[in-house]
Amino acid sequence: MAYSVNISVEAPIESQIQEITYDGQEIYQAPLSMSENLAKMAQKIDFARVSPDTFKSEPMETDKPDDDAQSKDSAAFQAPQCLWDSVRSKLRNSLTELCVLQDVLTIAKEKRYMVLDPVPQEVPEQKPMAQIYARKKALSGAASVLLSAAERLRTSQTEMARNRTTPDFHIELLRLRQNWRLKKVSNAIIGDLSYRTAGSKFSQMGMFEVTKAEDDASTSQASSPPPSPGLGPPMPPKPPSALRVTVPSELQGVAYIMVLCRKDQEDLSVSANLLGSSAPSANPDVHWQQKLEAAQNVLFCKELFNQLAKEAVQLQGPIPHMVVGNQIMATVLPGIQLIIGLCHSGGGGESKRGIAPPPPKGDHDHVLEHSLHQLLREVHHKNTHHPFPHPSSGPLGPSKRRALAGPTAADRYQLLEMTKSKTMLEEMIEQTQHFFMRLRAEYVLDTIAKEVKDPLIVSHWNALNSPTQSCVKITIITHGYEVIGKSSLIVHVGQKSMKCVCRDGKVMHLSYEPQELRDLIFCQIHQHQINSVQALGRCMGWQHLANSPHLGIGPVEPLGNASSCILASPMGDRIIAIRCAPQAGPQVFIAHSPRKDFFSGQLVKERKWENLGGPFKEVRWDKMEGKNFLNKMELLMASLTSNS
Repeated sequence: MAYSVNISVEAPIESQIQEITYDGQEIYQAPLSMSENLAKMAQKIDFARVSPDTFKSEPMETDKPDDDAQSKDSAAFQAPQCLWDSVRSKLRNSLTELCVLQDVLTIAKEKRYMVLDPVPQEVPEQKPMAQIYARKKALSGAASVLLSAAERLRTSQTEMARNRTTPDFHIELLRLRQNWRLKKVSNAIIGDLSYRTAGSKFSQMGMFEVTKAEDDASTSQASSPPPSPGLGPPMPPKPPSALRVTVPSELQGVAYIMVLCRKDQEDLSVSANLLGSSAPSANPDVHWQQKLEAAQNVLFCKELFNQLAKEAVQLQGPIPHMVVGNQIMATVLPGIQLIIGLCHSGGGGESKRGIAPPPPKGDHDHVLEHSLHQLLREVHHKNTHHPFPHPSSGPLGPSKRRALAGPTAADRYQLLEMTKSKTMLEEMIEQTQHFFMRLRAEYVLDTIAKEVKDPLIVSHWNALNSPTQSCVKITIITHGYEVIGKSSLIVHVGQKSMKCVCRDGKVMHLSYEPQELRDLIFCQIHQHQINSVQALGRCMGWQHLANSPHLGIGPVEPLGNASSCILASPMGDRIIAIRCAPQAGPQVFIAHSPRKDFFSGQLVKERKWENLGGPFKEVRWDKMEGKNFLNKMELLMASLTSNS
């Protein structure tokens, strides 16, 4: 048994799909207006199938006139068809005209009743060679006209280039556009000098305006500098530029960052005067490239100082940092302050030939100033060059180290270390601390090398160092005895401490005080003397009896401890005791065995006690002959061996 189900079919509300792009986007067709919909419905009417009797205005007679419902239906059916009567008549007239035109064309095409051929004319005489010569003559004439015009244009362009003092405006604008960002705003060309594309946080708008310079005599005269007496012939006048670049007043002049290091005992007013003094500004009639470079340098220095001042206020140190005007003062080590100042000259001064003046004389550090510029440029580079992989669009994710924290099984401490980052001021303070630690280490080594002539102190600084870590290798040798004994130690100079690694593997950590390094080197010097004497004694056949790197007897040394050793001659009848102290220097004692002053008596009758060594007698070391300590010891050992 079949069931009938009523299904209602409705037209879709959404528009038809016109096109589907490659990325899957659907482009819909716009809905038809009322006039377009009416024209579409009119196209569906077939007038050929409608008989003329259907469009009669009068109603058709029916056999049942009393049926009112049927008459109403017929009237309702015929009323809409009368509206198209005018359209039908016009279409029938057009069809009639087209049929008549078709009949005329048929008659003309079959050539039965009408001839449409043109009237025959006399055929001109064909002369091919004459036509060729005429064409050649016409082409040669046209070529001569073009060549003469090109020659005149070339000549005029050469004359203009030879006599022109101002370059072309469009060529200059093209060169400007190659190096700087430009855009056109309301019939004006505006450029941008700021570092906003590099993630800059500075609020200064580095906008400049580019206009066409006027070709007048005053401009050319202003561009040529006046001759200066006593400086040789005047410079040839430079051709004025076709561009006129207008820079904001706050970016005019010359700016630079000065870094000074002062001690607490020194007068800080001197540095304040140096930082507050403004150098003369550049010539306003210089070339646009130099003007824009100077303006961008001013913007860069202002941004650098603004960032450092912001960090100085936010950082919390043992001694608070101070920001006063155009100066930043920070304490790097006890008694030493780092002063960073911004020097900016105004735009009202004048200087010769637009050359920026040198900074005022002072003990400012060029290396630290260069490091400051490098730190800010590194921040800008990191903001624009993110490490791969990173998304092509959308917000950037974590760094590469944090992205690999899961596969490498990083713990909580490592994750916290990844999130920490140092500010520019912190890195600058660390570099300054290392700079002073390195200066102190160099001063201590140079001073000891001048004071101590025996042995020789050789310092070799590693050429490949980091801004906060340096390494120096100290070698202690005796002239003429380099093969016998040589002591070396390595000193790692950090930020607030030093680490010394001796030859025997001992590691000692020193503070920032230079006296600790000085004491250590003196101890190593006297330890080297003792080790070298032992090596010399082995070479000459002497026996090593005792050795003490830290002697506990004798007078107390103010710096370090004394070292000692005892050597015996090959026959055993001579004994040498050497004592080296940082303050007293080397001391040598000699004893004889057996004792020459031994006499047997009633109490001591056995002869074995006569083999005891005699008392030690000190050698007048300053009267000994020899170039250095080991040379004197060699002569002493040789003389004692020959006398035995």
